[in-house]
Formats: sequence, structure tokens, C-alpha cells
Amino acid sequence: MTFTLDPQATALVLIDLQRGIAGGTTQPHAANDVIARAAQLAARFRERGALVVLVNVDPGPGGVLFPRPLTDVQRPPFKPSPDWAEIVPELHAVESDVRVTKHHPGAFHGTDLDLQLRRRHVDTIVIGGISTNVGVESTARAGFDLGYNFVFAEDAMAAREADLHAFAVTRYFPTIGRVRSTRDVLDALR
Repeated sequence: MTFTLDPQATALVLIDLQRGIAGGTTQPHAANDVIARAAQLAARFRERGALVVLVNVDPGPGGVLFPRPLTDVQRPPFKPSPDWAEIVPELHAVESDVRVTKHHPGAFHGTDLDLQLRRRHVDTIVIGGISTNVGVESTARAGFDLGYNFVFAEDAMAAREADLHAFAVTRYFPTIGRVRSTRDVLDALR
């Protein structure tokens, strides 16, 4: 089956490629490699006139805006640095990029992401970011429920542990979209 992407109906959504998250250790792809591939994708999308959406998570002062329900494993207290939520400069953000700030793992809940995409008649999302099993997966689950087609740029995402990434990209993502490499996506966006 031929894999092509229509730049008028496809958006690149990059999840949490920001200083505070990209600074940690990731697997199976190093954060620097994920960012480099995401930057390649963003450049190609911009060249083709396709939408680029840069999503960051802002936990608020001391993490006050991040959900803290009762769980078996509590998150440790959180003190983000002042630049923690800043999108990494390697993505070379431009004025035409849409910026979405979230306060949850997923980028649809409590944001205008769905509106931004629908008003531009986008029905397909190429997604990447850190981390595969949290922000990327949460966003994809919600987007799938909303009827979006997904393409997962497998080597433009990573998790804190390799098995968390592997499970998502081999077991779950293929059931809600298509898993491809950055090279496949670059070649498909004509």
C-alpha cells in the first residue's frame, strides 16, 4: 500500500519537546536524536505548507496545575525551573506554528487543539515527542476518539524506559494508526 500524506489535511503534532522534559534520559532513542528528527519533520511540514503544532506542558508553580489524583504510586514533589516548559530551540519555531499549552498528559483535554485542527480541515496527525507512553499516547487516545487518523513517527519519540516505548509502538499504536519512521513520513509528505 502506498503511503502518502496530503499537506493540506495533515498536521505535525510534537508533544513536550521542552527543556524540562527533553533534558532527561530517554530510550530507545536519545532525546537529542528525537529532537533532531522532530526538527527535520517540522522543517518539511513548513516547506510543504502543512501545519506544525508545538505542544508543551506547564505544571504551574510547584506543579499545582498538574493532576494529582489518589494513586498507588504518588509522583514526587515537583519544583520546575523557570525555563522548564520552554520548547527546545532546535525545533526552530516560527510564527505560523500553532502553540498549545496543556496541564494534563494529553494535548486535547482543556486546550484548543481540536479547534485548531478542525478549523484548518486537518484529519491526519503525525505525532512524536517525549514521552511515548504518556503525552504521546494520551494525546493519541483522545484524538482517536475524536476521529483523527494517526501516523506515529516511531523514531521521533521516546520514553523513560525502552519497554514502555516498545509496548506502545508495537502493541497499541498499530491498532489506532500507522507506525512509520521519520524517513517514511518525510518521503510521504509530497
